[in-house]
This record gives sequence, structure tokens and C-alpha cells, in this order.
Amino acid sequence: MKLSIQRETLLKPLQLVTGVVERKHTLPILANILLHVEKGQVTFVGTDLEIEAKVTIDQKGGQDGKTTLPARKLLDIVRTLPEQVMIELVEDKGKATLRAGKSRYTLATLPAEEFPLVGAAQTTGELQLPQKELKELIERTQFAMAQQDVRYYLNGLLLEIADGKLNAVATDGHRLAMCSVDLPKNKAAEESRQVIVPRKAVQELARLLEDSDQPVVVMLSANHIQFVTDGVSLTSKQIDGRFPDYQRVLPKGGDKVVLAEREGLRQSLVRISVISSEKFRSVALQLKPGQLNLHTHNPEQEEADEEVAVEYTGAELQIGFNVTYLQDAISATKGQRVQITFSDANSSCLVQAEGDERSRYVVMPMRL
Repeated sequence: MKLSIQRETLLKPLQLVTGVVERKHTLPILANILLHVEKGQVTFVGTDLEIEAKVTIDQKGGQDGKTTLPARKLLDIVRTLPEQVMIELVEDKGKATLRAGKSRYTLATLPAEEFPLVGAAQTTGELQLPQKELKELIERTQFAMAQQDVRYYLNGLLLEIADGKLNAVATDGHRLAMCSVDLPKNKAAEESRQVIVPRKAVQELARLLEDSDQPVVVMLSANHIQFVTDGVSLTSKQIDGRFPDYQRVLPKGGDKVVLAEREGLRQSLVRISVISSEKFRSVALQLKPGQLNLHTHNPEQEEADEEVAVEYTGAELQIGFNVTYLQDAISATKGQRVQITFSDANSSCLVQAEGDERSRYVVMPMRL
């Protein structure tokens, strides 16, 4: 195998596939990426047995063959080489030699035949949407996914096809984030279906997608989900479990509606979080007509108060929240003003941008 390629052309696919490679692994070959040169194309593959990232680029002038190379060592070498330098990579007898300018490296390889590939499963559903729309769905919801929760189905993002929409929902049991996008009318958009995508796959997908109108194809099978864009694919196992009925969690009928300048409220929460208790992260909200007061204290007897002007004409209310959860929800909304709906001191609040029904955020209250 032989490959001549410019540093920048090699760097991007290396970064994409190395993202799925685990630093701690059970098999030595899982620390490697597969490099396959064939008929003027170069394919890069990285996997952790649960997720597989694959990138194919056009590159003339190589010599066909395939091998596996240590992912992070190769990436670190290429990343620190001078810009625009030409790289020559030659594999022979279990060793790979990389030359670039006056630099020369020899890396150990492992047989390509031993590299585990995620088998292509039979597709049972397929849909297509612009990359920027799927990217927005992920960015506006992924922060609410659980981390290493024993309820394993919470450690991922629910993608739901329902009523001609694609809904993304994440919850850790204390808060919930939901965002929706309309799907092009076709058979796949009409079939209701739910898939839970693992946390790591969601994070890698967010890196892979671009803020463009170029399409991403989502292919579903019994146990896997695959995202395909131009020359790039990400395949992941689904989380086998039943996601909570999130519709029951969405507050309904709240009579206390507050409108506030989004950025001003967010900055007040950021400042007050500095003083909040590191363990409980609690903030007390006191709602009065035209005014929202924020208060927190910590075990060192330090206190903080913020006063925010709001549009509100209802009854007074005092309620407590985790300041980080409230801050994350407000940061995820888009627009100049944020709308927060309350029912009472023991019920969750609903956060959304003013006039935006596409995304909604639910935060459970805390005892003060």
C-alpha cells in the first residue's frame, strides 16, 4: 500500500474517524484505524465495536492496499506537520513509513483482515433532511442526556418520527429537552418510529454534521442507525430500551407566564451560579408583577441576589431550581426573549423562546 497526499486532505478524515476510537480498549486493533487505498479512492474507518465512522475521499496516484495504523499517533503526527506539506505513506511487511519534508516516522501496523467492521444490516426505513436541521436538533437537546445513568435508555438521544416530524428528545430525569423539525412528505415520514441513539454517537454526529443545506440520509435497521453525508457515514448500535413517555412530562395549563430578555436573564444566572452551593446548585426565584428576583447562598455564608425586569402580571410565586439546568435551557433557546411558564411551587416549569413551538425545555423544581 502506498499513498501520497497533502497534509490538509489527510487531516480532516483522520480527525473524523479517530473521534470514535476509545483510549481504553479490550482489543489492540481497536486503537487503530483502517486505511484502504483502492481505485483512486482512500477509505478511513474507526470503530469501538458500538460505533463506526467511515470517510471516503478521492485521491489519485496511490498504490492499492489496506492496513491498520495507530489512530492517535498518526493524527498527532499529521496535526503537527507543517501546513501544505506533502505526505507519503508506505506500508510494507508490518511497518508503515511516513515521510513529509525532512520528517520520517515508522509506525507498527496490524493486519487489516483482523479489523472489526460493523456489518451492514437490512434497512427498514430511510429519511433525508438538510444537515443543518439535524445538527440544530442535536445542539438544542443533547445537553440534557444523562451520563452513566443506571437507566441506560436515558444515556442517549431519542429520535422519533411522528406526525410528519422528526423529534429529538433528551432527559436525565431532572430536566427534559425537546426539539422538532418537519420532514419532507414521504413514506418514511408517515411511519411512527422511535430510536435511542447512544450519547457518544450523538456527540460524534454533532462534530460530523455541517451547517449547510446538503442532505444527510438517515437509515434505520432493526438494531442500528446510520447517518450518511457526502463521503462520510456514521453507524451506531441503538440503545435497546423503552424511552419514557415524554409527552406526559410536558407541563400543560400553567397560568403564570413570564417574558424576559433572554441574554440578560442568562447572564444573571451565570453570575449567581458563582455563589451557589457546589453540591446543590440551587437558586430561589421570587416572582412578582414586573419583576423576577434571584437569590442563592452557600455553606460559607455567602449570598447573591439579582433582580431582572420581566413582563408578568400574575400572582406572586417562590420556587427553587438547579441553576445549571435553568441556565442550560435558556441558553438552548433562540431569539431575543424567553418565555417561562409556571404552575405552582411544586411543578416543573416550561422554557421556550417567545413564539417558538419547535423546541421546549422542562426543568423540575428543587426544595428550598
